[in-house]
Amino acid sequence: MKYYIIAGEASGDLHGSNLIKALKAEDPKAEIRCWGGDLMQAAGGTLVKHYKEMAFMGFLEVLLNILTISKNIKFCKKDIYEFNPHKIIFIDYSGFNLRIAKWAKTYNFSTNYYISPQIWASREGRIEKIKRDIDFMYVILPFEKEFYAKHDFPVHFVGHPLLDAVANRSEIDEQDFRTSNNLHPEKPIIALLPGSRKQEVQKMLILMLSLTGEFADYEFVIAGAPSLDGDFYAPFLKNPNISFVSNKTYDILNIAHAALVTSGTATLETAIFKVPQVVCYKANWISYQIAKRIVTLDHISLVNLIMKKEVVKELIQEELTTENLKAELNKILSGDFRNQQLASYEELEKMLGGQGASVKAAELIVTNNS
Repeated sequence: MKYYIIAGEASGDLHGSNLIKALKAEDPKAEIRCWGGDLMQAAGGTLVKHYKEMAFMGFLEVLLNILTISKNIKFCKKDIYEFNPHKIIFIDYSGFNLRIAKWAKTYNFSTNYYISPQIWASREGRIEKIKRDIDFMYVILPFEKEFYAKHDFPVHFVGHPLLDAVANRSEIDEQDFRTSNNLHPEKPIIALLPGSRKQEVQKMLILMLSLTGEFADYEFVIAGAPSLDGDFYAPFLKNPNISFVSNKTYDILNIAHAALVTSGTATLETAIFKVPQVVCYKANWISYQIAKRIVTLDHISLVNLIMKKEVVKELIQEELTTENLKAELNKILSGDFRNQQLASYEELEKMLGGQGASVKAAELIVTNNS
């Protein structure tokens, strides 16, 4: 069969690549065209557009790039129509994908959504669009099945694909990794995961690095995003206990003692690696004011949302200061709070449904008929 997959961010590229591998195993004759990144292309998808051309963060940034987004939507519709796939697969990226889904149903394409839009967080009314335009939904968070059942929309819970991504990584030797990346041979590592978009990375790193002088016995390692080159990070590498490693986030987390993490998928990845963390979030003022009025959640990190309690500290907007960051980092470097967080991580992993999400999703996508 012919499949058309649309992912718009680095995390979508990761999950999309594993889905492509699973689809090809399930359907050896699969022909796959995709929007995503290097990983999806390497997995065997024909890459149409890279997510680097599509990733806009926040309400204001989307508004400023509305013409580019409109051109992408128009081009995507044309490309799908000409490719004429048996099944379209949407991966997260709801602002773009739900628009394409609405159009796709007018042409009777089979619409499959893998990794649900976070309508449980904001604008719950979008459920009506999903019920109208999506044939099959494959969710990865345990509470999502209950949420959709409340709206009389049956979905498939397949487990979280991050468990597969972490389990399938290549093992590393810590000393070899430190040596090959010019890291200190002994200092415990505090991983910095500032995000993947320029706007958020700049904002987060300025704050995260503001306390490096207070923790001279540790090495702060910036996990560089694959979407940004080394020159972008160069201005941040001024202090002796700050290092930079590009596109090796999992390897960094594998040997990290603690982490400062921008809110998003990375908070869950950090938890799966059993690394105590402080979650950071700071948007521009306009985007934050809009978000504050439409988001209905008590927490912003996936760890706390899944556990339905505060497991990791969230420093949001005006609370994200050097003083607060220093205090919370001290709490997770040693002592009871660190141990409590690690114990909660064990419980969290059990709730994520076990490995095999990509395989389960691929099997269902191939066999389900709209």
